[in-house]
Amino acid sequence: MEMLFSVATFFLFLIFVALYSYRKTKGVSESGVEGFFLAGRGLSGYFIAGSLLLSNLSAEQLVGLNGNAYRFDISGMAWESTAAVATIMMAVFFLPRFLRRGITTMPQFLEERFDSATRRTVSVMLLVGYAVMANPCSLYLGAITMNEMFDVQKIFHLPDWSAIGLLALVMGAVGGLYATLGGLKAVAISDTISGLILLVAAMLIPVLGLIALGEGSFLAGGKALLSHPEQLNAIGSASSSVPFSTVFTGMLCANMFYWCTNQMIIQRALGAKSLAESQKGVLLAGSIKLLVPLAMVLPGLIAFIPNQLEDAGLRT
Repeated sequence: MEMLFSVATFFLFLIFVALYSYRKTKGVSESGVEGFFLAGRGLSGYFIAGSLLLSNLSAEQLVGLNGNAYRFDISGMAWESTAAVATIMMAVFFLPRFLRRGITTMPQFLEERFDSATRRTVSVMLLVGYAVMANPCSLYLGAITMNEMFDVQKIFHLPDWSAIGLLALVMGAVGGLYATLGGLKAVAISDTISGLILLVAAMLIPVLGLIALGEGSFLAGGKALLSHPEQLNAIGSASSSVPFSTVFTGMLCANMFYWCTNQMIIQRALGAKSLAESQKGVLLAGSIKLLVPLAMVLPGLIAFIPNQLEDAGLRT
């Protein structure tokens, strides 16, 4: 019964998002490059913020950062902290220059700045990177999550890898059709709705986790979490997965690339109705990013404590 309820609510939510997105985009012209790829340059700041967050928060982050906190410490939260700095740079320095030039894509900007060979080279590199690394990773981890949530493997009596492969194929096909048929406007609207629900649900995870850790008491869970201060270290050592020195060098550069020049991210901001709306959306997304470690790091710490207690023989 619980599984049936989960599946029913999941599909009802998908249908609601699809219908709402269709209603909001009905009558919006998708002709031409700006109509399809930039939503006719009519996105408001709230839709930009929502779409940026959902484009950024994905399965590999949810699994990877929490896994890092479980295995090492909370130094992985530096990815989110420096991202907030990068969004400020994007809003203040990059966006005014991109919008003043009327840029549609980042390869177009590179062609204007350098030459067509640079544009083609970077375009091929980005396409290969997304096709070979980024998208397969997201689909794989998303498929694992869906399989664990809905028990697809047991329901259809499939081997583990077959269930994950099937889910990845379905998610990729549905996502591709949605973006192809609706354009950026539909993607931004659905991202905002999904992002709002995701943010609320993500904030509930550490709360419920601490209550479970404290066996019904939120405060007791917090005390148990604080009983392992070594796991709360945010300053990574040289052997850590995120050494502290990299926060000011490579990590900041990586976030600058991602938030200021990555086509998937910058496209949302370029679709704004004005520079002010674009900056508002980017800065709002950056502000919310400061809350992300609560959902992307804290659950990993909460999961770490029961195992430590079991190893010590304090919990059965």
